[in-house]
Amino acid sequence: MAITVNAAFKEFLGEYVNLDSKETTLARSSRDWLLEQILRFPSRHLDFPALYSNVNIHYGSFARRTKIRELDDLDMIVGISALGTTYLDDGNTVQMTVPDGIALRAFCHDGTALLNSRRLINKFVMHLADVPQYKLSQIKRNGAAAVLNLKSYTWSFDIVPGFFTTPEADGRTFYIIPDGNGHWIKTDPRIDQAHTRDVNQNHDGNVLNVIRLIKYWNRRPTMPSMSSYLIECIVLRYYENLETKASSFVDIEIAPVLNYIANAVLSEVQDPKKIQGDINILSWSDRVAIFSRATSDAEKAVAARVAEKNGNHRESINIWRVVFGPFFPQFA
Repeated sequence: MAITVNAAFKEFLGEYVNLDSKETTLARSSRDWLLEQILRFPSRHLDFPALYSNVNIHYGSFARRTKIRELDDLDMIVGISALGTTYLDDGNTVQMTVPDGIALRAFCHDGTALLNSRRLINKFVMHLADVPQYKLSQIKRNGAAAVLNLKSYTWSFDIVPGFFTTPEADGRTFYIIPDGNGHWIKTDPRIDQAHTRDVNQNHDGNVLNVIRLIKYWNRRPTMPSMSSYLIECIVLRYYENLETKASSFVDIEIAPVLNYIANAVLSEVQDPKKIQGDINILSWSDRVAIFSRATSDAEKAVAARVAEKNGNHRESINIWRVVFGPFFPQFA
């Protein structure tokens, strides 16, 4: 319950959108303890590959601070020592070739020197099950990651083995991670993290709450959903090109951001890492549906702002409840 729009948004963000601070602290502690156990695997298991811990990295929306409730997963890349392994990137798939006499040969596709990402992930799955504290947990390979579901927490861990390249001709370095099909792909979560951080800092820290609110809006069953990453990239691009600073009053930002999304979703959205190309893989019918909903809700956001300016907080809050749903606070 709230008597002003600002109070309603503060309550909504605190209780339904942003992650609980205590849960976040617990999740980070649990994540760090998990990584400590993994770093001990090579000394405890002779069949586990040598690690390159200097390149371990936490990634995904939790690491970028754009995750919304409920906390469901935490992502990490665990560095593996390449030991002379080379790679070939054909533009779609990366193939990794392991030299003779290297322990990684045990993880290659049958009869080849090509490293099999599934076999490497399965080794993580096998030895995570050996950690006594994880005996009652569900551990499996899912696509590109070893997934650890702890019985005591609501979230899971996606553990991704990765290699770190030497500088290429243009000076860039990359992470090489599983592609979910037995081979590998390039990525670089450092760019995503720096991108989000820099845009947010350039707008005095006011962008993250907008991203989270738009993610919540996207989750509502009023239209087809965009991927979380696609939303982030679109919203960040909007603020990159904005000449004025984002307001600390988040309701002011919603209408222009939704209008920007409405138009952006109809077109290509290029990967800011300059690796994947166009990341907008939505069908045309989904794009049109999102355009319609975003345009309609942007109009409602404008109406809500007008009502607030006229001192009618009840009407404004009621309109915002149409945009964000029944968990948006009611007027007291």
